[in-house]
Amino acid sequence: MRKVLFVASEAAPFAKTGGLGDVIGSLPKALTAQGGDIRVIMPKYSCIPDEFVSRMVKRATFTVSVGWRRQYAGLYELDFQGVTWYFIDNEYYFKREGLYGYYDEAERFAYFCRAVLEALPRLDFMPEIIHCHDWQTGPLAAMLKLQYIDRNEYAGVKTVFTIHNLMYQGIFPSDILVDLLGLPTSAFTADGLEFYGQVNFLKGGLAFSDQITTVSKSYAEEMQYPYFGEKLEGILAKRRADICGIVNGIDYETYNPAGDSFIYTNYTWRGTTKRLDNKIKLQAELGLSVGKHIPLIGMVSRLVDSKGLDLIAHVMAELLDLDVQLVVLGTGERRFENLFAYAAGCRPDKVSAKITFSDDLAHKIYAGSDMFLMPSRFEPCGIGQLIALRYGSIPIVREIGGLKDTVIRFQPETGEGNGFTFINYNAHEMLGTIKEAVLLYQDRTEWSKLVKNAMRSDNSWSHSAGEYCRMYESLIAG
Repeated sequence: MRKVLFVASEAAPFAKTGGLGDVIGSLPKALTAQGGDIRVIMPKYSCIPDEFVSRMVKRATFTVSVGWRRQYAGLYELDFQGVTWYFIDNEYYFKREGLYGYYDEAERFAYFCRAVLEALPRLDFMPEIIHCHDWQTGPLAAMLKLQYIDRNEYAGVKTVFTIHNLMYQGIFPSDILVDLLGLPTSAFTADGLEFYGQVNFLKGGLAFSDQITTVSKSYAEEMQYPYFGEKLEGILAKRRADICGIVNGIDYETYNPAGDSFIYTNYTWRGTTKRLDNKIKLQAELGLSVGKHIPLIGMVSRLVDSKGLDLIAHVMAELLDLDVQLVVLGTGERRFENLFAYAAGCRPDKVSAKITFSDDLAHKIYAGSDMFLMPSRFEPCGIGQLIALRYGSIPIVREIGGLKDTVIRFQPETGEGNGFTFINYNAHEMLGTIKEAVLLYQDRTEWSKLVKNAMRSDNSWSHSAGEYCRMYESLIAG
């Protein structure tokens, strides 16, 4: 039984902002089910619900060096859904509104990385592998390799670093290397944390971890080329032999149309006609024209450039000339918020734009929409299309990253496939694919086959968890 400690800056249901939180909230459970001793450590944010905080047990207090500073750390423990969770407490760094976006991000997460390493001797187990996730945890591998690995209690500990999105790197002025991270100047090189004269937290994870993973096989290849590499393609190509792509899954207990309490009517792939009740009631709740034969396209997304929303902007008028409806849920860049709000104002019978986030409404959109649009410019994995497939909302996606790995173009001749795809980052190619989906929607027999294919796609964590287990075994053996 391998002992693995996940290190992450967020996790559902405690505190999350996006897909990273979903993965950290569900993958450890799946790995535990396969026999691993998997534990997780994260910051003790003030936004963690009281129902969890009240059950935490304080295990230790200690001090943490942040450069020349000496800072308090509390170590709390919670058993939740069969997994042991640890929380690093420091109100100066973590008692704030929201999780990210502060002027001292470098200091906050430099503290967190060192606090995790200092906490290890105070836990009731020592991991064989420390599995770090995204830029906030990148320096930990450098700290371990350069400052801790010769100490007996840390000897032999391996590190895995997972890239969830290469765009977010944690880039800060060079003086933090010593002042906050406490690392030697020898780490400030092209093969270390140096990045165009600055310090790059994510690059620290790439340079010093024993194994690098990312969240789909296609993205593992794509990110080694300049268009997707975000100026890190050099070090990624250099470490090509140590990179593997393992596609994300979703929690099939949380996302289950047969038992989901958020949706209007429960259903399974054997009884997909009940989906129509969800659609009719969603249309009514959102003030759209009610009609079961009007194709309803859903989007649940961060409204940012990387999600391909400029493609939609380019053909919005042509899209709304089709016999379709569009419902959008999310927040992000003002220009995209305004795009959808304006469309909803002009065509309230055809467009609903909810510029917010609501877990309740998100589930209703997955269950009530006929199609789910994700025309991303790049997409390391994507969670939305996996949830949409689970609920029978047919994905319309660009063939990129994890979208390419999980959505297979439907072939009416053979009845194979689970969605619609297009290749080029082109607005009219996307629109043509939407038209193709709308045309097939009129054939209720073929569409029913497609919905069943989608719902029977297996995007649970079981397969991917097995790949992680094999990767851990190989790392230990090597």
